[in-house]
Amino acid sequence: MEHFRAKIFHYSWLMCGHREDAEEVAQETLLNVFQNFDHLREPERVRPWVFQIAKNACLMKRRKSVFAPSQELSLDHFLPAMDHEGGQTRLQIADWSGLPDRQMLQSEMKQELDRAIGDLPENYRSVIVLRDVEELSTLETANVLNLTEDVVKTRLHRARLAVRQKLDEYLRTDGRALPGHN
Repeated sequence: MEHFRAKIFHYSWLMCGHREDAEEVAQETLLNVFQNFDHLREPERVRPWVFQIAKNACLMKRRKSVFAPSQELSLDHFLPAMDHEGGQTRLQIADWSGLPDRQMLQSEMKQELDRAIGDLPENYRSVIVLRDVEELSTLETANVLNLTEDVVKTRLHRARLAVRQKLDEYLRTDGRALPGHN
């Protein structure tokens, strides 16, 4: 239980978006894990099983709360900008080299990363949190979310593109908020 407490809280916070909801979901998840541990048929798969319980608790919490409706992310929205100079097409990528103090950057980037993940629609957020934050396999993520592996891969790709775009916008403005963005 001690091993999963922080991970479940972090997952719940990213999925619920509110600390109070995350605390309730984490407590409920850990209680359910404790009460149902004897029902676990494959002890080597305890991690995906725990996140399955957390996902269900988050969904139940969301049903009781008011959230924006889910939306589909378009791949076209995340294509990199192209620059045509001298007959050659080059990708425009933010210059991340001019940013100050590494420790402060890491802290700010973590906040921005969490914010970018938190801004994703729930179906993309759940995939990126399980795959990239909690490091579950594609198959384990698919099982937790009751999806096919192909759907997990598609959503993960789109979620990563959306997060990359948010981070790129943040870095291009040297950390200043863009108009219309938080």
